Amino acid sequence: MSKSDQKSMDKKAVKAEKSEKIEKSIEIHVPVRVAYNQWTQFEEFPAFMKGVKQVQQLDSKRLHWRAEIAGKEKEWDAEIFAQEPDRKIAWRSTSGARNDGMVTFDKRGDNTTLLTLFLEYVPEDATEHLGDKLGVVDHRVEADLKRFKEFVEARGVPTGAWRGEIHGNAVDPAAKEQNHAR
Repeated sequence: MSKSDQKSMDKKAVKAEKSEKIEKSIEIHVPVRVAYNQWTQFEEFPAFMKGVKQVQQLDSKRLHWRAEIAGKEKEWDAEIFAQEPDRKIAWRSTSGARNDGMVTFDKRGDNTTLLTLFLEYVPEDATEHLGDKLGVVDHRVEADLKRFKEFVEARGVPTGAWRGEIHGNAVDPAAKEQNHAR
């Protein structure tokens, strides 16, 4: 994660509460374009993310999430503040369960992608703090990435794609793909 991306995430973290950070990587045997395109299909996340009940894409930048966390249903809104095709997607929560994150995609060969997920979140109650100490979220993130790998490798092609770019408040839905050739 670049220092500017980390600073942007850190600025949005809740300072009064202790946030937790997770970084997990997985090698996926599909081209970067396939892995990235599938990740942009947020409404498909319940197919491979345990506990995620629904993700509703409100527009190019905004998402509404509904998930079960520590046995409780939670909802939150998130905004994407950085998105570069085949490279990264970064978001922050704007309401509800507090979390920020970024996923990066690195080409490791013609048919291999290293996907790295950075997640920062704030446990909200004693149950979530205990779950965090026991590594529940850490294990769930790792299992979710393995399910994403199985999902995208089994399909071989993404269920859809959004190839636009987001830089802060600027959204370019028709970003030039040749600028991102690897």
